[in-house]
Amino acid sequence: MTDEARSGSRAHGSPASRAHGSPADGGRGSVPVHGTWEPLPAARWEDAFLSGNGTHGVMVFGDPDDDRVIVNHHRLVRPNGSSDARPPELADRLAAVQDRLLAGDVRAGEDFTDGRPLLWVQPFHPAFQVRVRRPAGEPRDYRREADFTSGVVRAVCGDRRGEVFVSRADDVIAQYVTAPGPAAEVALDHRLPGAPGDLAVEHGAVRTPEGALLTLLARYPGSDLAYTGVTLLVTDGVTRPAPSGVRVEDARSMLLLTRVRRHPGGPDVLAELRALRELLTGTGTGTGTETSAETEAETGAGPGTEDVERAYARLLARHTALHRAAYLRVTLDLGADPAERALPGSELVRRPKSPALLERLFAAGRYHLLSASGTLPPRLTGLWTGDWETAWSGAFTTDANLNLQTASAAAAALPEVTEAHAALVHGQLPHWRDNARAVFGARGVVAPAHTDGESGHTCHLSRDYPLHVWTAGADWLLKPLVDHDETRGGRDPRLAAALAETARFYEDFLTRTDEDGHLVIVPSYSPENRPANAGRVTVNAAMDLSAARHALCTAAAYHPGPDAERWLALADRLPPHRVNAEGALAEWARPGLLDTYDHRHLSHLYGVWPLDEINPYDTPGLAAAARRALELRGAENDSAHGHLHHALVAARLRDAGRVANALDAVLAGDFFHVSLMSGHYPNRHVYNADAAHTLPAVLIEALIQSTPRRLVLFPALPAGLPSGELRGIRTRFGARADLTWTPDGATAVLRPGRTCRVELRTPSGARPLSLNAGEDRVLTLGPR
Repeated sequence: MTDEARSGSRAHGSPASRAHGSPADGGRGSVPVHGTWEPLPAARWEDAFLSGNGTHGVMVFGDPDDDRVIVNHHRLVRPNGSSDARPPELADRLAAVQDRLLAGDVRAGEDFTDGRPLLWVQPFHPAFQVRVRRPAGEPRDYRREADFTSGVVRAVCGDRRGEVFVSRADDVIAQYVTAPGPAAEVALDHRLPGAPGDLAVEHGAVRTPEGALLTLLARYPGSDLAYTGVTLLVTDGVTRPAPSGVRVEDARSMLLLTRVRRHPGGPDVLAELRALRELLTGTGTGTGTETSAETEAETGAGPGTEDVERAYARLLARHTALHRAAYLRVTLDLGADPAERALPGSELVRRPKSPALLERLFAAGRYHLLSASGTLPPRLTGLWTGDWETAWSGAFTTDANLNLQTASAAAAALPEVTEAHAALVHGQLPHWRDNARAVFGARGVVAPAHTDGESGHTCHLSRDYPLHVWTAGADWLLKPLVDHDETRGGRDPRLAAALAETARFYEDFLTRTDEDGHLVIVPSYSPENRPANAGRVTVNAAMDLSAARHALCTAAAYHPGPDAERWLALADRLPPHRVNAEGALAEWARPGLLDTYDHRHLSHLYGVWPLDEINPYDTPGLAAAARRALELRGAENDSAHGHLHHALVAARLRDAGRVANALDAVLAGDFFHVSLMSGHYPNRHVYNADAAHTLPAVLIEALIQSTPRRLVLFPALPAGLPSGELRGIRTRFGARADLTWTPDGATAVLRPGRTCRVELRTPSGARPLSLNAGEDRVLTLGPR
């Protein structure tokens, strides 16, 4: 391996400055197509193309005769009684159950509940669909495409064209329709699968100078909460009332601006109208009047075709400036066959060995992750659903899925995702404090395993799923925020405060010791598994040990001084991990507890990924035991998150074969819908974002890994990817990295933002590497 310093201007340029193919170019450029396309409209909502800004989301069917756009919003959760649920008050029973568990009663924890049945958090649901119906046109060439660089979903059929995007700049859904024909009907339709029959729905439609204003108010049964959708229709045609909405005649174009709000009481429709009008010109049109929408319909002439087009173009430009810059920060090129790049997604997903498929899934996963993150991070379904009956409430499952989906955020230069994750965490800290006090009688914080995005109270628990005794959650959820701080080279004071609260919890909770004088984590739980010879509530789960150690040491790093000394001393008293009789890292460090291997979760390997506690360089013995644990682990029910979690751990252990096998299981298992959103199980069963959002992280971890003091290049590159280019990766020591590789060798270009010294690990060995801020470093590696 050789290297050279290169200072001065950035010779390679930024990703946005290089030419990128568009969905329409058929992949003829030298880089992968940043989009996907289909020759037919979507027949199922699962196959609808997606757009979103992290708050609003849309699912676009693209039917030129019945143009349907399902509207979603991160805050739309259906009241079910769980919002008032509180964590179980068990602190006065804690000492007794600890005594029994430490005395060898392996079933003692089964009664450590308040007897409540399993209560699901408020389920996520769709709002309604915007429908533009018009007489059937003659069959013509059809194309439906999603442009990842702009977030625009487009359908073209002859002279009919529909475009939809969700503005990251203005938080509005913009739908632009050209050649709607001599007559078209526009309506807001709440009738989606699973919609409650007792949902009280009120529709409104009035003419305005722009065209019309459509509203839909839906009141949840048995609740004072409701949600309201408002669509401002801007058209150069003539609008007339229609039974289902409005009828538009003799129009050449239409622009529909839509927002939805969840609220108590009644909506302020006029305020929403004024806000939407401001977006048309940016001059505050309509903000000073208190006249009704009906009287406003009699004033002024409607807009012309060019006015509609200009308004749409202005909104799109404002949005694209934000979205495109974020999306293009990182790109992957695997040198795929241009003919395969040009295939529609429905054909490409049937070629699981194609590099073009991995290219497109990497791009789609990055696009969907960015689009789903804003007000909140991605749910189990991202930001989208077309059915009111979402699996697992469409919530945030925090003991695995959320962190897996956001695993690429720091390295793949998506601070928008991390900021959304931080918004969820910091918004729920008061509830986390309630959990610590109620269950453990402790200060500090304990995170729930499930949340709807509103309540952070631990209320989803049962005898079979004792999620209330899982104490690793706060560290697990704060770890991505620590990675973000390391990447950007600063410390968020909010994170510092939360880390201190996590450490204080352990100060109060870690009071029991074993016969060797080590502190004991009791009760303890390894999501969502159990020992083969004991109950689920037990002692010293490996994940709990790793989390406690990491939380205490990280809090100490953020708070030097007496607190740090005390927390580090506490961490030193925790017991080591145990290697079982089969040579595997045991899921429970308590002697005598037998492993259950066939399970989808890999919680016990938390020390390998995402932590740096166990690795082949500093702890080779434990790394070998972790690798043996991975070899023995089954796939249980073939959940996508299980396969890709396996791949992330394997990449950290430099096991390229296992990374490839896990990817093969997902790519060959028919996990991906035509939309390139994924299923939870094989054969696209249960709409779920785990595979779609996690796959980019797997590819990145196989190519490059970093800590504040180490850079690892090509640790687990699958043999099926002999050539490629990955650009724009961020490291945790503050450098940007571009990688290029072929069978003959590889090159890494590092662009450090701060001066540092790290250990460089490559397939050929290790050596120290000094980096100077502003001075590019080119590393050349020989054949692999």
